[in-house]
Amino acid sequence: MTDAVATSPYQNLDSRSYWRSGVAERSLHSTSGLYVPRFRISRKAKIMTAGSCFAQHVGRTLKAAGFRILDAEPGANVPARVLHKYGFGLYSARYGNVYTARQMAQLLAEAFDGLTPSDSIWERNGRFYDAFRPSVEPNGHLTPQDVVRHRQGHLAAVRELITTLDVFVFTFGLTEAWVSTEDGTVYPTAPGTISGSYDPEKCVFHNFRYNEVLNDFRAVRKRIRSYNPRAKFIVTVSPVPLTATATGQHVEVASSYSKSVLRSVCGTLYEDYKDVDYFPSYEVITSQTARGENFKANWRSVTSEGVSRAMGLFMQAHDPEYKLEKEDPKPEPESFESALVKSEDDDLVCEEALLEAFSK
Repeated sequence: MTDAVATSPYQNLDSRSYWRSGVAERSLHSTSGLYVPRFRISRKAKIMTAGSCFAQHVGRTLKAAGFRILDAEPGANVPARVLHKYGFGLYSARYGNVYTARQMAQLLAEAFDGLTPSDSIWERNGRFYDAFRPSVEPNGHLTPQDVVRHRQGHLAAVRELITTLDVFVFTFGLTEAWVSTEDGTVYPTAPGTISGSYDPEKCVFHNFRYNEVLNDFRAVRKRIRSYNPRAKFIVTVSPVPLTATATGQHVEVASSYSKSVLRSVCGTLYEDYKDVDYFPSYEVITSQTARGENFKANWRSVTSEGVSRAMGLFMQAHDPEYKLEKEDPKPEPESFESALVKSEDDDLVCEEALLEAFSK
């Protein structure tokens, strides 16, 4: 009688399943094996993009590669620099940065259910701003009625997107948010940062927990598929750390919490729904094999090379013949405040970057 050969469920796995072969022996900046898409995106697929600042790279790269990025609110025939200043062409509609899943769920409820959030119009120096996308009109509107009229047009564009899309690409960015004490309305930035004024009796800080973020995006998925049963989803996590935190913790600790929660949510969504895929842009940028070279000197802003590595992995997975070119440099904005373009992060429009101006 011969002895039984010892076996283990870890025997003969693919090389990417082991740290030594998958990471330690991987060459510098290699992304080999990091992403195997659950489904591929064809060039005919109608794609909607939304999310935090880093998500702007996704839409830009796909559009440059000839993919069909939906644009329900196209701008005039003027230079891209001008369009971006007013929120055109950054995403599939002029909703600006959608930092949290709650913000996305709220937008859909507003568009389809007629939700009327409280304190939706903010004022600054006699001009009026849409509290849910304060950066898309840098100079504000003349009257509150103008804000309402523009928002109604925007919500119509969102409805068109949801009923048209084939794939929704969403980048989770933050867990920290500011909410109305009256009805729980969530804002993309704290009042007083761009417009409005901060009143602790009316608006409070909230740091979303895992279950809250998960349930919010489950609601987003359910609503989209109720209007569009063919919809598929690609979720990802922004690798960009927080600019500032209101938790009272060190900003690095707070960033770790936020990214851990968001990454865990994406993992659960991937496991629970066959129509959800996860793209590891977070892992590409923060990989130990990159030795920090995907970040600029401030250890927060992602380099153009890092963006190219992440988006190159995405494109090669969905189109093996694609060769990613480095993004063309964009001219700097006219001013820090009017254009709301991050001085550190190329030409990404990002309200959160303004928080650095409040540091001592």
